[in-house]
Amino acid sequence: MLRIHFTGEDLARLRMAPGPDTLWETILSFHRLRDRRGASVFGEWRQETRARLSGETRLLSAIVPCRGYFPDFLTPPRGPHSLESGLERIRETEPERLNEELCRLPGGRPASGWAAALADGASGQLGRLADALGAYHRAAVSPYWAHIQTRVDADRAARGRALLDGGAGELLASLPPMLRWRDPVLEADYPVDRELHLDGRGLLLQPSFFCRRTPVALQDPKLPPVLVYPVTHTQAPYESPPGPERASSLGRLVGHTRSSVLQSIGNGCTTSELARRAGVSLASASQHAGVLRDAGLLVTLRHGNSVLHTLTPLGSALLCGGPPRGPQRRQSSIPERSTPATM
Repeated sequence: MLRIHFTGEDLARLRMAPGPDTLWETILSFHRLRDRRGASVFGEWRQETRARLSGETRLLSAIVPCRGYFPDFLTPPRGPHSLESGLERIRETEPERLNEELCRLPGGRPASGWAAALADGASGQLGRLADALGAYHRAAVSPYWAHIQTRVDADRAARGRALLDGGAGELLASLPPMLRWRDPVLEADYPVDRELHLDGRGLLLQPSFFCRRTPVALQDPKLPPVLVYPVTHTQAPYESPPGPERASSLGRLVGHTRSSVLQSIGNGCTTSELARRAGVSLASASQHAGVLRDAGLLVTLRHGNSVLHTLTPLGSALLCGGPPRGPQRRQSSIPERSTPATM
């Protein structure tokens, strides 16, 4: 179990990442690619991704084990960064840090091959790693970014709602079941026993689509604290634009009432609030929300005894008259550090 100890100052400095993190999702998806579990969510994604890959997995496997610790420098701190700027930070990793973190891999410092050359600081190896990560991201993560963003945004809306309802303590209590708030300690299911004292530094909460079952905590105590935790999955990630079935749902959206309902969702609301804002009955609000959800314009997440509706990128784009946001249009936060965890 991991126990994260908060002070009053830490609670005041608790914060949510502004969106999915490009490199966290990239590295954690590499765990999912080699994991046979979670087939209902990740099975089709694995097949599609493997068909697009060439030699990236061989290179990355040398420094990203199937589970557990991976080097902290792979997820640079202090976002937000685009993919390109994050990869540039990786290219700038100091040789001393590179060698130190690679020595923490299972089995210790790589003795031979490409990983050993990387640990030795051989010229061009960091660039080679960054290029491989970029290629892997474009094959495994980028095609699904709108879906990843939708799920993370829905989770953030639920946490924001808890914060407004009851403050930082309520936010921490609202986290997924593998995390338990016992004031002033946040307990997490974890592969080893560990105590983490924040000591006034606060904590960044980073929801992640590809994190599974076990949250990811900091390895290097000198780096700003971050806790990556899994979002709730309600469907497998989809790559292509909505197909005929969803197009049929979109065709049912014509009319003033549904346009009003879509606009009324704002930054997230319950069905009761949606009915009140749109001036319709509770049953009507629920029915309209179902049509909008089927059309891919909103996502619904259970929050306590109610449900919380939030707009998807497609829904926001429809209201704003622009294309859905992708990882290049919306910079994702690269949190405050990488970590050991069992995936």
